[in-house]
Amino acid sequence: MSEATVTQPPSPSAARTGGRAARPLDLLYSETETELRAAVRDVLEDKAAWPDVLARTETPETYDSDLWRTLAAEVGVAGLLIPEDLGGAGASYREAAVVAEELGRSVAPVPFLGSAVVATTALLSAGHSALLRELACGALTAALAVPFAAAPDRLARTVRLSGARDGDEPGIYRLTGEVRGAADALPAGVLLVPADGVPFGLFAVDVAEARAAGALNVVPVVSLDQTRQLADLSFDGAPARQIAVGEQAEAAVHAALVAGAGVLASEQFGLAERALDITVAYVKERKQFARPVGGFQAIKHRLADLWVAVSQARAAARAAADRLARWEEDPAETELMVALAKQACSDTALKAAQEMIQLHGGIGFTWEHPAHLFLKRAKADSIGHGTADAHRSSLARLANLPAPLA
Repeated sequence: MSEATVTQPPSPSAARTGGRAARPLDLLYSETETELRAAVRDVLEDKAAWPDVLARTETPETYDSDLWRTLAAEVGVAGLLIPEDLGGAGASYREAAVVAEELGRSVAPVPFLGSAVVATTALLSAGHSALLRELACGALTAALAVPFAAAPDRLARTVRLSGARDGDEPGIYRLTGEVRGAADALPAGVLLVPADGVPFGLFAVDVAEARAAGALNVVPVVSLDQTRQLADLSFDGAPARQIAVGEQAEAAVHAALVAGAGVLASEQFGLAERALDITVAYVKERKQFARPVGGFQAIKHRLADLWVAVSQARAAARAAADRLARWEEDPAETELMVALAKQACSDTALKAAQEMIQLHGGIGFTWEHPAHLFLKRAKADSIGHGTADAHRSSLARLANLPAPLA
């Protein structure tokens, strides 16, 4: 694996003063983003209807590799953030957020967040080009080996460097330790592993090579959200190659987690909007006492409140995506916007899914209705990359406000 200089997202922990003033937020969708949305939605409507998603969750292979191949290679979502000279689209986090919205609307079982956003951001920040070329064309899927619940500033290090073995090639390191509850690791061909050493580093582990040597064990775990099934990773002297070291590695991991939280907020918004749409359509048709239940004042008020919350979530998610797209202008403001979006969208998505079940009445509790898929994804996403409370604490710190009570 060779290294080359690539366009890097700056670390959100970079200097917080003396930078250029950030431009006003742009919350509107561009023509390019609208066209991308249409292309992704067409594929998802054809290949990821909710009965197909539900059936997939009941199989051993919960990730839809065929759907991911179509989205990654044919639509090109795998290389959105990767520069054009490395085979990518040279797009921004705004476009990535649009894709995440659509995946949230369909609760699609694909590793877009883990591979095309989190792992890609880590590699961009580390300036590593070889893996980026493979990710861009969809030939490779990667994942950052951290717990899905890890917040950007609350990552526990559970993997460490171990001694090299006789016969190891130059540049080969060995990793030992465990990571529990990693997202998008099951379909990954390469794991990017943060590991303690002298100093701290970020390492790439070839999954097939490490498993063949008996040095890596990837164990699927029964997850609340089987559309993004988690896995426990166990490294026992797994061979690895260094991606970054020291401060650069710290910055790469932190940037990846911030980007993951920001794009996940857009997924949560997409989920909440779709849950609201489905619920509104249902209460217009479902009749009780010879009139649609949507005509009752109590139902109207609940849906109106939810519509306001979803509209606010859209603004927060778009603000985070816009700031991520212009990260270098004001890293501190970007991190603040991500924390704001993640805490707001976590609460809204969960509320929308809960209301979806409640307002569908008896049918909303059945396995044959998609409401439970939305609720499970919403609950899992509310924990992913930091809970709403964790991001509220970060938001208070970033805005120099008193920390909220636990």
